[in-house]
Amino acid sequence: MPNIDDSQNDARRAGERLVGAHVREDPFAAAFKATRMPMIVTDPKQDDNPIIFCNAAFQRLTGYSNDELLGKNCRLLQGPATSRTTVDRIREAVSAGKDISVDILNYRKDGSTFWNALFVSPVRDDDGSIVYFFASQLDFTNIKSKEAELAAARHLAEAEVAERTDDLQESLAARTLLVHEVDHRVKNNLATMASIVKMQVRLTEDEGQRHALLSVLNRIEAISTVQRKLFTTNDVARFDIGDFARELATDLVEAIKRDDIRLTMDVSPVLVPAVKATPLSLIVNELVGDAVRRGLADGGGKIHIVVRRLNGHFLIRVEDTSEPVEPDPVSAELGRRMLEASASQVGAAIEKRREGRRTIVDVTLLLENKDTPH
Repeated sequence: MPNIDDSQNDARRAGERLVGAHVREDPFAAAFKATRMPMIVTDPKQDDNPIIFCNAAFQRLTGYSNDELLGKNCRLLQGPATSRTTVDRIREAVSAGKDISVDILNYRKDGSTFWNALFVSPVRDDDGSIVYFFASQLDFTNIKSKEAELAAARHLAEAEVAERTDDLQESLAARTLLVHEVDHRVKNNLATMASIVKMQVRLTEDEGQRHALLSVLNRIEAISTVQRKLFTTNDVARFDIGDFARELATDLVEAIKRDDIRLTMDVSPVLVPAVKATPLSLIVNELVGDAVRRGLADGGGKIHIVVRRLNGHFLIRVEDTSEPVEPDPVSAELGRRMLEASASQVGAAIEKRREGRRTIVDVTLLLENKDTPH
């Protein structure tokens, strides 16, 4: 094995030959020595490919003197945290005589670390043989530290967002559970009320009283339908009045068991805040119920229901075509007051008109931005 001093002397002489091959005024030699970018040259013809020349910038970067570097392999800059994978990549590129550019964690003489943007390139003679390896370095520790700080800040922010998201999801789940529980209890209470009214109907012999009780029962069941839908939907904050109108109208018409009543619908989904569900359901119930009470008791006819959006509003229309029959005045007055009270509660406008055998009732309501589904 060659003596360390002999190896260093061989490296020194090789470096002197490299620089000596250029006259003193040669810009190459002057630039190589004076540049602020750390640079070295190694000699692959010597054992272990030692450093044969380094400039002052490289010495300042590593903390080693020229004498400490000459004759040494660049591995003296490696340490415990240096990536073995990156070292293997450099070794493979040098063995294959190829250029390579990598980022590698290196160590100074005092043990401190720095991130090195390393570029290694073979230098070939006229015959294509590799005579030297040239390497330049760039200390980008500050940039790497900033990247690490940004990454840490990003991870911290992501963790904070994830934690807050979990909190919000838990809060929403708890709120949804509470709303469902309240809806469930309201639904049960309404079912109890309906059972009491039904019992009273069975015990009442006076036909007028029976009629009034059935009218009350009808409205309780309409509200029960709303609560059932709110209880079974995932979105407890909004209510589809179009879906409700379709179900309620179908149930009302089927309940009277009349083949001569034809029900048609033009119903689109219209989502409204859950707080408006009950008054709007009562509006639909009164409109359809009034169509049945007003003219379809004897001669049959048609009922057409429309629920759809209309230029920032939504429209509920119930249209019936029949031979009008004068309804019971008490029932008619109660229906009118219920309709007006429910419309007033949600700020809806009511328009009723007669066109021969057709009666058309329109209820229009402004759709606020928060009412619009996203």
